[in-house]
Amino acid sequence: MTETRKLVRSTQDKRIAGICGGLGEYFNVDPTVMRILFIAGFFLTGSLIFWLYLVLWIVIPEAAVI
Repeated sequence: MTETRKLVRSTQDKRIAGICGGLGEYFNVDPTVMRILFIAGFFLTGSLIFWLYLVLWIVIPEAAVI
């Protein structure tokens, strides 16, 4: 039986909204790497990454607390 992965915002590894923590868990990457990519993307593309982060914050549901 295969486990289905679901993209959710992290409630455990959370700095602002849990987006990078959730993406890190989903892609099996350290959330710090995701945070560095978002920060680098912000400085390289300007407001595009900022708006992407806000959209992800709205669209991705928060993980259920067990």
